[in-house]
Amino acid sequence: MFKNCSLVPVVFSRSILCVALTFAMSNAQLHANQIDETQVGAWYMFFFGKDFSSSRFGFQGDIQYRTWNGGSDLEQLLVRGGVTYRPEGLAGKYTFGLANITSGQFGSSKKTLTENRAYQEALIPQNVGRRTFLKHRLRLEQRWVNGQDFRTRVRYALFANIPLNRPNLSNSAWYLALYNEIFINGERSIGSGRNVDFFDRNRYYAALGYKFSDAGQFQAGYLQQRTDAVSKGQLQVSVHYTF
Repeated sequence: MFKNCSLVPVVFSRSILCVALTFAMSNAQLHANQIDETQVGAWYMFFFGKDFSSSRFGFQGDIQYRTWNGGSDLEQLLVRGGVTYRPEGLAGKYTFGLANITSGQFGSSKKTLTENRAYQEALIPQNVGRRTFLKHRLRLEQRWVNGQDFRTRVRYALFANIPLNRPNLSNSAWYLALYNEIFINGERSIGSGRNVDFFDRNRYYAALGYKFSDAGQFQAGYLQQRTDAVSKGQLQVSVHYTF
């Protein structure tokens, strides 16, 4: 009976060693994937849309390639599109759409996470004085993220365009483009005992824009994105075109 007692310290020591090695490996992996907040990323974006003259319907969409480092380190590839409707007698545009997002991890890892979304949004214009053109956007999202429970999210954004060399946003106008957007999660639990905060993220952005034609605009600026875990900046370059 007592012969096996000598094995207890050995088994106990091996157990402690295994736990220590597991913790060290997990900690190393955590640091390997830890986001460098000082590294500026870049988002390259194309927004497009069309209003049909024969009806009050149209379509809009965007394609965005986002990188952690401004180069090839994928943060997100986002493809989004929807059907728009402009109610008679009401200002604004309303959209029902779908999106697909592929998200990459920071650093050398090539692992990706896939998400599909449905969304509904209202975009309401507002003019303040003669030279400040605002838009309010409220967006509701239904999210199917790989490996997580079904999720929802609410987003509100306030956009401001202020022309610099023209009284309005006519051809050849240079303008200041600003926006702030807040994201609120609809649920805390995302499955398998994992939880997120109700506050998801906040984005604030400033850019210089140029209207190069009746149908097109170009913007280049800087966006700061803050989540509950990290705050990181990215350069943004975007083209906005209406067919």
